Amino acid sequence: MLAQSSSLLKQAMPMLAQMATAARHYQPHYDVGNSTNIKWHEGGVSTQQKEDMLEQKGCVLWFTGLSGSGKSTVACTLEHALLERGRLTALLDGDNVRHGLNKNLGFSAGDREENIRRIGEVGKLFSDNGVITLIAFISPYKKDRDAARALLPPGKFIEVFMKVPISICEQRDPKGLYKKAREGKIKGFTGIDDPYEEPENAELVLEAVDKSGQMVAPQVSAAKILEYLRAQRII
Repeated sequence: MLAQSSSLLKQAMPMLAQMATAARHYQPHYDVGNSTNIKWHEGGVSTQQKEDMLEQKGCVLWFTGLSGSGKSTVACTLEHALLERGRLTALLDGDNVRHGLNKNLGFSAGDREENIRRIGEVGKLFSDNGVITLIAFISPYKKDRDAARALLPPGKFIEVFMKVPISICEQRDPKGLYKKAREGKIKGFTGIDDPYEEPENAELVLEAVDKSGQMVAPQVSAAKILEYLRAQRII
C-alpha cells in the first residue's frame, strides 16, 4: 500500500508543480476605467520576435500641425518610400479615422481629447506588433499628445511637428475650411478661434520654406524622416 501511494505521489508531482507555478503567476481580475473584471492576457509572440522577423522596429511617427500644414501629404510620401524599402507600415489619417472608429466624435475639447486618446491606443497596438505607424492628426493640445507619448517606451514615439505658418496653411486651404471659419460657418476651428499648442521638444521639425525661401517638397521632408529612422536603427 505504501509503495502504491509513493508511486501515485511521484506521478502527481509534475501536475502539482504546474499548479504551483500557475498559482504564483495568477493575477486576479480587476477594473480599468469603466471596464470591470478584466485581466491582461500576454501573447505568445513578443514584440522583439516580431521586430526581428520584420527587420525593423515598431514605432509611432506622430505628425502634428495645423490643417493644411502637409501632415497627410508628407506621411503618404514617407509611407511610399518605406514600402519601396520593404518596410511594413500603417497610416492612420485624422479624417479617415473619423469615417469609422471615431465617427461618433465631434470637435469639442472633450471629443478632441477622446479622438487622440483612441488613436494613441491604436498606434500603440500597431507599434507593439512591430509596425512603423504613421499618425497624421492635427492634435492641437499638448497634454493629449503627451498622453499618447506616455503609452510607448522611450524612443518609440516620434513627434513630427509640421511647423507651417497659418498664413501658408490658409493660402493652401485644400478643404476650404479656413474660408468657412473666417465666414463664421465653422466654430472652434484650430488656428482661428481654437488654439494650437506647438510642440516644445518634437523629435523632428519640418518647415514649409527652406533657408533660400523655396517651398520644401514632400519628398525632401520624407527623406529627412528616413534619415532619422536610419539613425535610430528603426529601419
